[in-house]
Amino acid sequence: MPVWEWALDIVGLCLLLALLYGIALIVRRRLLARHGGTFELSYRARTEHPGRGWLLGIGRYSGQSLEWFRIFSLSPRPKRVWARDLLEYAGRRSPAGAEEMSLYDGHVVASCQYDGEPLEIAMSEASLTGFQSWLEAGPPGTDWNKR
Repeated sequence: MPVWEWALDIVGLCLLLALLYGIALIVRRRLLARHGGTFELSYRARTEHPGRGWLLGIGRYSGQSLEWFRIFSLSPRPKRVWARDLLEYAGRRSPAGAEEMSLYDGHVVASCQYDGEPLEIAMSEASLTGFQSWLEAGPPGTDWNKR
């Protein structure tokens, strides 16, 4: 078999794998949304450099926790889980500098505390309103002075 036929077979195989990966991402997103509404949620994993360290993802409320899934992963399990009773909202700000290119368009950065540690997440204005409502709507017996 000539070399160009081998090359054509390899290119075709790569295109098929890319197509299957895209279909798998769509199916995964549908399966995640089936158990409750999902929304675009970015998480800042590294804070050493200002404006850098953002990871794009999908957020989902699951009972008393907020789950975060990486957007380009095929894993059905969340990469991060934040418990509602350990999460405190501190404020919001607009993306600045390099963050504008790293985040989804129209997202705002929410500054939070999780178990005493700083946490930054980014979401749309509408999702931020829902996030604040979810935090305030804790179960009976929640210490409201903590927030």
